[in-house]
Amino acid sequence: MLLAAAPGAWAASRIKDIATFEGVRDNILIGYGLVVGLNGTGDDMDDDPYTRESLIGMLERMGVNTRDDDLSPDNAAAVMVTATLPPFARQGSRIDVTISALGTASNLLGGTLLVTPLLGADGEVYAVAQGQVQVGGFVAEGEAETVTKGVPTNGRIPNAAIVEKEVPFELGDMESVKISLRNPDFTTGRRVSNAINTFLGTELASQLDPGTVLMRVPRDYPGGVVGLLADVEQLRVEPDQLARVVIDEQTGTIVIGENVRIDTVAIAQGNLTIRVTETPQVSQPAPFSTTGQTEVVPRTEIEVDEEEDNQLTVVNPGVTLQDLVNGLNSLGVGPRDMISILQAIKAAGAMQAEIQVM
Repeated sequence: MLLAAAPGAWAASRIKDIATFEGVRDNILIGYGLVVGLNGTGDDMDDDPYTRESLIGMLERMGVNTRDDDLSPDNAAAVMVTATLPPFARQGSRIDVTISALGTASNLLGGTLLVTPLLGADGEVYAVAQGQVQVGGFVAEGEAETVTKGVPTNGRIPNAAIVEKEVPFELGDMESVKISLRNPDFTTGRRVSNAINTFLGTELASQLDPGTVLMRVPRDYPGGVVGLLADVEQLRVEPDQLARVVIDEQTGTIVIGENVRIDTVAIAQGNLTIRVTETPQVSQPAPFSTTGQTEVVPRTEIEVDEEEDNQLTVVNPGVTLQDLVNGLNSLGVGPRDMISILQAIKAAGAMQAEIQVM
């Protein structure tokens, strides 16, 4: 499959779609917890001693002493809990969490996550999660066969975590805001700063580097920083792109960027195919003959196809992307062979683009 970003496909995009604003970001949370109520699919306490110690510690906090008992249930599992804290999340708001088995548990279906603190990178607790685990996969097994769909040791709990602590950040007090491009580029950065200056009618935005634009906040702007960002993120800018060819050899997918150019080059592609066919025949003596015997006589047919009809195709210099696609398609080759042709053109120095193999 050959995909091409044809001219005009890169239309103007909103700044909010190609860049992020300083301070407006997510935060990663992580925690360790216990899932209980499993139907015999939990951790093996002999193989996963940390699950047993976690159960003992949890029960002791509840006033139950089990440290001297042989505690070996099969309906509990140790899990890692992960979540993303959205920007400006306030106390009391809820977020989704993802549950992943840590030990030998085979299925988390039907389990309940007990109260689990979720920590940030600074070690502080920002949310607390608890709830019924939702698992998308399942396991069905019998004596001779087992069927597994999806990953039953992973699950999700919507709105399970309650935000207990906010990330301090005063957006309204900022005198300037940095805009970070998702794909750093000198040309795109300059276009972003020019679009902002044109909108504000003054030179308040400047490009610091290929990925950063600094925007100063006018003191008398209606709505302050929040109002300014709401207006600026809707401005449209046409992002520039590198001349790049992306190749996925596993699926045979080829994506060619708009700015890819080819110098004069002649291309020929052909395969050598040898087909060997065995059609053995049986030789028998005449009826009622007392001499001779039945024999199997081999018959072999060999065909050689060198695809001599394939001719050289000349690609002229400075062709457009459509001309390049048409020239490659005229060779009548499949995606696998086309990948080899593109790599050979690059090796010959005739392609003014970067090849990225996924």
